[in-house]
Amino acid sequence: MSIRRNPERSRAILVSLDIGRPPHAEDRAEEAARLVDSAGAQVVQTIRGRRDRPDAATFAGKGKVEEIRDALLVHGSDIVVFDRQLTAAQVRNLERALIDAVPAIRVFDRTDVILDIFAQRARTSEGKLQVELARLEHLSTRLVRGWTHLERQRGSLGKTGGPGEKQIELDRRMIGEQVKKLKDRIRKVGKVRATQRAGRTRSGILRVALVGYTNAGKSTLFNRIARTEAYVADQLFATLDTTTRRVYLGEEATIALSDTVGFIRDLPHTLVESFKATLEETIQADLLLHVVDRANPQRDEQMQAVADVLSEIGAAQVPQWVVYNQIDRVPGLEPEVVRDAYGKILNIKVSAFTGVGIDALREALAEAARDANRGSLASAA
Repeated sequence: MSIRRNPERSRAILVSLDIGRPPHAEDRAEEAARLVDSAGAQVVQTIRGRRDRPDAATFAGKGKVEEIRDALLVHGSDIVVFDRQLTAAQVRNLERALIDAVPAIRVFDRTDVILDIFAQRARTSEGKLQVELARLEHLSTRLVRGWTHLERQRGSLGKTGGPGEKQIELDRRMIGEQVKKLKDRIRKVGKVRATQRAGRTRSGILRVALVGYTNAGKSTLFNRIARTEAYVADQLFATLDTTTRRVYLGEEATIALSDTVGFIRDLPHTLVESFKATLEETIQADLLLHVVDRANPQRDEQMQAVADVLSEIGAAQVPQWVVYNQIDRVPGLEPEVVRDAYGKILNIKVSAFTGVGIDALREALAEAARDANRGSLASAA
C-alpha cells in the first residue's frame, strides 16, 4: 500500500481532529503534514476540528465527511489521510461515503503513512523484512476493506480453501503463512547480529546507542561523535537501519556507537514488534544517549514518547544520558555537561549542527569508556 499513486506528487487532504483537549494540537497537525510529505505526497488542505470522542462509523462524523468531500472536489484529490488510527470499518465507511464524488478515493490513517515511509526508507535486507512483516500484520486487520466477494464460498481443498471457506478466511491464512516465513528469516538474521554483538561484548568495548524522537538530530550527532558521514536528511525517519561504528576516543577509551531508528508518538505497535530485532542494539547497550531537540516546544511530550517505546522494548532500565541538541536555536543556552553533586551526568547541551559541545560530549564518553573498563559504568552513568 502506498500513498504515492503517480510519479508526480499526489495531492492529499489531511484530516487532523483533536480528541478531547490535547496539548499542542497545532504542532501535532504540523507533524502529521510532515509525515505525509515524507511519504511523498503533498498536503493541499488540512481539515481541523475537535470531538469529545471519535464517531464510531467514520471517526470524523457526518459534517466533517461532507467537508472532506468538498475539499476533494476543489483540489482534484483522491487521497484522504487521517492523523489517527482508524478501524477497518471506519476506513470502509469513509470510502463508501466519498466514492460517489471521487471514484478512485483512498483513505489512509497514521499507521498506513508511517508504514509507507518505512517501506521507502529501509535499505538493509533485515530492515526490508521487518517492514514487510509489519505491513502484513497491519494488513491482516484490514481484510474487510475493499472486498466485494467475501460472501462467496470456495469449495476446493488445500491452499484454495476448504469446503465452505470464505475468501477472507483464505486471505487471512495466506497472510499468516507469509508472516511465519518472514519471522523465521528475521530470526536467522537476528542470530548473525547476536553473534556480532557478542563479539563486541567479549572485546570489552562500551556499547552506546543513540535514541530519540525522529528528526531530533541523532544522525548528525552520530556523525559528529564518530567523525563519519552517515546519511542525514531533514525529514522524518531519515534513518531506519541501525548503523554501528567503533569510535576511538583516546587511550583505553573505545566505544561501539549505534544510531537507531527515531521514535514518534503513537508509533504503531506492529512496527515496534517488527523492529525489535534492530532495536536490540538499544536493549543490549551499556549506555543510551537520549537526543532531544531542545528548541522544540513539544520536547517534554517527545521525551515521554521515547520513554514509552523504551519501556515497551525492555530498555527502560538501561543507563541514560539526556543530550539536549540544537542549542544554537535557543538564545542564551551554552554548551555544558550538567552533573549532580555526586558527579553523575544529568544532561549534556550541544549543537550537532554547529559542533559546539561535541568535544565535551566525547570527553564524557571517553570517561565512561574508561570507567567501564574498570567495571564501574554504573557509577558513571
